[in-house]
Amino acid sequence: MPVLEVTCSLIGWLCLYLLLCCTFSKRTPEWNCRLVTLSHGVLIVLLTAYVVFVDGPWPLTHAGTENTEMQTFALAVCLGYFFFDIGWCVCYRTEGPVMMAHHAASIAGILLALFMGESGCETCGVIFGSELTNPLLQTRWFLRQLGLYDSLVGDAVDLLFIVLFATVRVGVGTVMFYCELTSPRTSLIMKLGGVAMYGLAWVFMVDIARFGYKKSRAKYKKWMENHKLKENNTQKVDGHLDKSD
Repeated sequence: MPVLEVTCSLIGWLCLYLLLCCTFSKRTPEWNCRLVTLSHGVLIVLLTAYVVFVDGPWPLTHAGTENTEMQTFALAVCLGYFFFDIGWCVCYRTEGPVMMAHHAASIAGILLALFMGESGCETCGVIFGSELTNPLLQTRWFLRQLGLYDSLVGDAVDLLFIVLFATVRVGVGTVMFYCELTSPRTSLIMKLGGVAMYGLAWVFMVDIARFGYKKSRAKYKKWMENHKLKENNTQKVDGHLDKSD
């Protein structure tokens, strides 16, 4: 268990948060915390992408194998962040039970992988898939705060988020989940952790599907209203032209 690395990671994320609080003193604590979350999302996606696609081994074929140094490092960086974030969420009570359960399951899964010294490759793969959509989620929140959400940029962010979540976290996640369950090397406790994370992914997917349906329906309704308004205006203009003739 790399206690020193995890501790340094926790201190690093906490120091970044405090620095942001000093720099953006007029902003809310959540604004600064989400900046930390955005920074972690970008960093951990790049780090786990290197671990999964470059350093290896491939998680779909080597689930349950011994952790490499890069896998351990990536897990330690991520675990330190999750300790910071769950502490912040408890302090400010900003998240609901589902998100807190996701944080707790993530911490437990990373701890198990570090304690046992195995299953690091699939754990890094899960982190990559889970955090890939996180920067988009934070961007969406910042757009709302800046009053820029109801725009083409906001629609593009939402669409990309939904597509990535469905294809990577649920689609590719299903393949990885199957590989983990069928791997003879993966321990039972890690397989149970995979069941929990996969179940939470579907809970989020249902919520996202509902959101996508409601937003697309509202957009279509607004488009129809604007279309009817344009038709009415055109008819009025044509009527005035006929009277003038």
